[in-house]
Amino acid sequence: MTTAEKTIDAPREAVWAALVNVQTYPRWLVGAVRIRSVDEDWPMPGSAFHHEVGLGGPLTIADRTCSVAIDPPRRLELDVRARPLIQATVVFELEDLGERTRVVMTEHPHGVHRLVSPIAAPLVRLRNEASLRQLDERVRAAAGGPTGGRPSSA
Repeated sequence: MTTAEKTIDAPREAVWAALVNVQTYPRWLVGAVRIRSVDEDWPMPGSAFHHEVGLGGPLTIADRTCSVAIDPPRRLELDVRARPLIQATVVFELEDLGERTRVVMTEHPHGVHRLVSPIAAPLVRLRNEASLRQLDERVRAAAGGPTGGRPSSA
């Protein structure tokens, strides 16, 4: 299991909107290359979006991510797959801090991914921390706020 967290200078509803708008994932989620399609009832539990992850070109994997549980605008639980390399449950938890939001991203590997997790955990944590930094920039830019001014806390 790996955990990354970031406090974003935006209300929880704005952060939630970015999390459930999977079309934005390639702009902030490290490794997301392209969203191929999204089920009509996304993000309802059981719905999915189909994606490509990787480095681009021939170094991409097409698979899907399913919504496991939602508690808007507090919690989003996803079953993430980029098989054969990645199978994990990823949970985003949002804590309302007034005009700011604390985001905790926890990744629980399963399948083959679980076997290499102890070795890969530091890299996964770095990837998830970078993703949350980019989410922060994306949410603040969408809200019309500064993206290069005062840094948000980690």
